[in-house]
Amino acid sequence: MSKETMNTQTPHIEDDEIDLIALAKKVWEGRKTIIKTTLIFMVIGFFIAILTPKEFTTATTMVPQTSSGKQIGGNLSGLAAMAGINLGSMGSESGIAPTLYPQIVSSIPFQKELLQTPLTIEGQKNKVTYADYYTNIQRPGVLGSIKKYTIGLPGVIIKAIKGKSSNQQPTTDNQLLSITDDEYELIQQLEEQISLDVNVKDGYVTLSATMPEAIASAELAKKAQDLLQQYIIDYKIQKSKDQLQFIQGRYDEKEREFKAKQHQLARFKDRNQFMNSALAQTSFEVFQSEYEIAEKVYSELAKQLETQKIQVKEDTPVFAVLKPVSVPIEKSKPNRPLTLIIFTFLGGILGVGMVFGKEFLGSVKEQWNGSEK
Repeated sequence: MSKETMNTQTPHIEDDEIDLIALAKKVWEGRKTIIKTTLIFMVIGFFIAILTPKEFTTATTMVPQTSSGKQIGGNLSGLAAMAGINLGSMGSESGIAPTLYPQIVSSIPFQKELLQTPLTIEGQKNKVTYADYYTNIQRPGVLGSIKKYTIGLPGVIIKAIKGKSSNQQPTTDNQLLSITDDEYELIQQLEEQISLDVNVKDGYVTLSATMPEAIASAELAKKAQDLLQQYIIDYKIQKSKDQLQFIQGRYDEKEREFKAKQHQLARFKDRNQFMNSALAQTSFEVFQSEYEIAEKVYSELAKQLETQKIQVKEDTPVFAVLKPVSVPIEKSKPNRPLTLIIFTFLGGILGVGMVFGKEFLGSVKEQWNGSEK
């Protein structure tokens, strides 16, 4: 490398070093502002960490398992699979896909049932429902009150203007779902406390619930788990269940008819023990024929009824619970040390930004004044 090349690169290196030294000097000169801002944010973070109420999270993991249906196409299904065509999935009756489970959890009927979940609350002799707890028992803390009357102030004003008239459900002739304003607020809060994560790759579902108390969080998670499983089972076996009810109805009807024919034939035999006339013999044959027909129909329906009961059992999904619901020992929120560190870091960043921002505004002001002259 020539001396000229070295000489041409030296000023750039010196300029960079001068810039870094200038920046460090500027930060040192504004250290009071940085320290004050950092201390202010540290105090804010400390109070937020202290005043944030405790939360406990309970999680459960389950794997939905369903019985596989018969594949259509026979041996052709293997050849079709080689071509990228899945005939089996086209022919089998499937239930709700796991990717749709969050839609069930966020549905209004599901949420309204969760609002009636009995919870064990400290200080209460008897269990109280989720709705009753957040309506009459639980009170927002300092941060909750500040949020309510700052960010949520417009909602408070609107609710006060509407009054209690909006809490009455409209009467309708059809079966439309409707919720009150209070239920809507509770459902909005419930959606933040219930979380459902579907791992499509590994095929498992994780359901979690968060509450201010450990036992209550476990009870809410258990209720949500049972309710979700019941919704999935009801949907999956709905067709088989309807068919079972239909066969059960026909079975009960033919059972009554069979017993009536049976009693009718028995009474006829008692009255005509010595059947010597042709008329009596003919009547006996008629009653005997009707009885045999009723017996065959009754027996066939009894077989179909048992078969359909087995079909309902086969169609019922089974959930393998990998991680059952348990009462959490440690709180999930707040993480006080992390909160304090984050606010301290933000305070330092903001302090440095204020120092350089002040310098930038000063240079802009000087240029503005210079341009006017």
